[in-house]
Amino acid sequence: MNNGSIRVECDFELFDLIGKKFDLNDRTSVSLCRYGHSKDKPFCDGSHREVGFQSEITARELPPFV
Repeated sequence: MNNGSIRVECDFELFDLIGKKFDLNDRTSVSLCRYGHSKDKPFCDGSHREVGFQSEITARELPPFV
């Protein structure tokens, strides 16, 4: 989302760095923080709005995975 979070909408699982699975309580969508200041990381808590975080997202081709 421009000026906000990354929205994930599908049937998915989310794991922390050591491989422990988040209990999403059957959610099929979450918003992930990309501003970096959420008090509920990795999830968005809306704090980006308080400081006017801005970032426009446009689709592009990534370089080949090496």
